[in-house]
Amino acid sequence: MKSDARKSERRIVELAHKDYCTLRHDETVGQALDSIRARGLGKQIAYFYVVDEKDALSGVIPTRLLLTEPLERPLSKIMIKNIVTIDKDAAALKACELFAAHKFLSIPVVDEQKRIVGVVDVSTFANSELDINNQKHMNELFEAIGFRVSELREASALKAFCFRFPWLLSTIAGGTICALLAGVFEATLEQSLALAFFLTLILGLGESVSIQTMTVTIQSLHAANPTLKWYLRQLLREIGSVFLLGAACGAIVGAFVFLWLKTETVTKIISVSIVMTLCMAAFYGLSVPSLLHKMKLDLKIAAGPVTLALTDITTLLCYFSVAAWLL
Repeated sequence: MKSDARKSERRIVELAHKDYCTLRHDETVGQALDSIRARGLGKQIAYFYVVDEKDALSGVIPTRLLLTEPLERPLSKIMIKNIVTIDKDAAALKACELFAAHKFLSIPVVDEQKRIVGVVDVSTFANSELDINNQKHMNELFEAIGFRVSELREASALKAFCFRFPWLLSTIAGGTICALLAGVFEATLEQSLALAFFLTLILGLGESVSIQTMTVTIQSLHAANPTLKWYLRQLLREIGSVFLLGAACGAIVGAFVFLWLKTETVTKIISVSIVMTLCMAAFYGLSVPSLLHKMKLDLKIAAGPVTLALTDITTLLCYFSVAAWLL
């Protein structure tokens, strides 16, 4: 299992092999078959890859299709142009996901110019995929709250304390700041005691969304090479999704508040705060792991406590600020 985990963290180009066959896009089926006979056929070839004059990948042809087409037919007419590829700098886990999604026998690994640098076969992951996924899921919950299963499995009480305590400090710091914020807005709370009734609910919603977003982001960072463009695209998508979640949750809770307390002001405060809180929670859930990854820090260990602390602080700040504005 350890070797499987290490394999999932390697760059895909390290696992790719060179046993593949390329064909020219301007060749016919007959010319391609003559070329294959002259060069010989490797043992691991499942598909033939068609390249253009710049050696960039332009299509793929399954072996059966090449053998059944008329000899005079151009390769450009029979090749499949919708190609699934893997960037050479992607993590090996990305290949696992693609094989599971598309059921291919092999996938080409390409560089920035779409030139093939190798091919990775499904057999590379056939025996390890299940172990990788099991190990990943087993560790996810523990890593989200600040430590690894492997670190604690055989650790002494003192060593376990040393692993766990530093990350609890971020929770203590966040809770202390939240208490100070509550004190600053004490006058606002006194104007409407009902605000205190829903404080736990809003904190819980924010924490749930931040953990959901953080978990998805951590998994994405394993299988992607994040850039600013990648971050902005993920942020827009996540904020759009979470805004809809916030609007739905805000409407449900707001309707309950209005039916119970018969006050429009408190209803507006809670509904608006929920939308703002969930959007900020999604921002932290994406940004904290991305920043830690950029800084080459252990994002799975630090992301959970830091994300939750920032989410709690921002949740209270949004909630009390909206209340002070509308009351």
